Amino acid sequence: MTTDTAAQAAYVVAALLFILSLAGLSQHKTSRSGVVWGIAGMVVALAATVGLASRSITTTGLVLIALATALGAGIGLWRARVVEMTGMPELIAIMHSLVGLAAAFVGWNGYLDVDADLSGSLLAIHHAEVFIGVFIGAVTFTGSVVAYLKLSARINSRPLTLPGKHVLNIGALVAFVGLTAAFVARPGMGLLIAVTVIALALGAHLVASIGGGDMPVVVSMLNSYSGWAAAASGFLLANNLLIVTGALVGSSGAYLSYIMCKAMNRSFISVIAGGFGTPAAAAEEGEQGEHREINAEETAELLGNATSVIITPGYGMAVAQAQYPVAELARKLRERGVEVRFGIHPVAGRLPGHMNVLLAEANVPYDIVLEMDEINDDFAATSVVLVIGANDTVNPAATDNPSSPIAGMPVLHVWESANVIVFKRSMAAGYAGVQNPLFFRENTQMLFGDAKQRVEDILRGLDALDAPVPEMAGSR
Repeated sequence: MTTDTAAQAAYVVAALLFILSLAGLSQHKTSRSGVVWGIAGMVVALAATVGLASRSITTTGLVLIALATALGAGIGLWRARVVEMTGMPELIAIMHSLVGLAAAFVGWNGYLDVDADLSGSLLAIHHAEVFIGVFIGAVTFTGSVVAYLKLSARINSRPLTLPGKHVLNIGALVAFVGLTAAFVARPGMGLLIAVTVIALALGAHLVASIGGGDMPVVVSMLNSYSGWAAAASGFLLANNLLIVTGALVGSSGAYLSYIMCKAMNRSFISVIAGGFGTPAAAAEEGEQGEHREINAEETAELLGNATSVIITPGYGMAVAQAQYPVAELARKLRERGVEVRFGIHPVAGRLPGHMNVLLAEANVPYDIVLEMDEINDDFAATSVVLVIGANDTVNPAATDNPSSPIAGMPVLHVWESANVIVFKRSMAAGYAGVQNPLFFRENTQMLFGDAKQRVEDILRGLDALDAPVPEMAGSR
């Protein structure tokens, strides 16, 4: 068997492993095996690629490949070990930016180093691949960088609203089409520089124009963009595995974004076009009434007397790393005969599936973790709802206020329950910058402080409820 045949066979095996990985990651119970399949596929792909490249490169080239592989693996292992779950969204965003940057570099290399055997229509196709690859890669790069800056709170999460922003986006796309035709007809470095600059600006503007409340969809969409960027690189490098893998990532990311858009009542086209978020109205900046406070002991008593409890977690739970005491609270309440369930919004947190991963990490039973559509009709018959670090996903303004930036977005109807306890550090607005009228409803009480500490206080309060009352001195 020749080296080329062996490499192509290895690519087929790697592609199958990647497909198995996606299938495994689609369910909590099989997610670990999905990760293992993905690792195995990448090992096979790297080994086959290095083996294929070794036929035509020098020993120095092989040493450089080994150094680059070791450096990349070292950085990846280090980041994976130190990153907190709260930092996963921005880590994924910055990884997408590297994929985009690599695709842009591959495109430029394809322009600077053209195969001498290419001519006629094949050369024209090559030039089109170069131009499209650079464009997709550059858009993915700057879009992912802006997403990282927003998710890490290094820049404001509010949507950027430049005058005529949609005209700017459409103009950039029209310019791209025109420049592509010109480049294919008569390639030139000036045209490639022009499209690179346009793509970099377009990627940054597309993501900057989207509000913080919609960032989970943006992360998913950037995942799709990075897949298509990888596929474009595959065409330039004549690498079938890169084409297949890029198509898998691109299509699965796009489909996930579509599902999330449906769940949020958003337009899928609007996500691609960028900027469906709008600034919050000035009237929503301040508080909209008087809020009531409750302490941990009172919350414990309320929970101890409840018949049913629903817990709706959000990004605040991840920040406080409160998933473990929350899981313990659920266990203790169930032992007392209280029906406990978790209600998960499709975009709770800042990454698809963020809350599900946290709860699985804390060994919360899968059967009590329900999606929004499965649990939304049950709030009216619920004694107590604990809103732990969630904000925009439980905001009644989405259903009651047509002028709200999140109007029309399906939310968890927590306000329909008998009692709502909201865990927050302060009365500040959520990530989308929209004030939440839930905080001022008559059946809502605020429990301020660090979520982990407050849940631990509630656990102690529950233990106190169960403790025997000491007899008074002199009693018989």
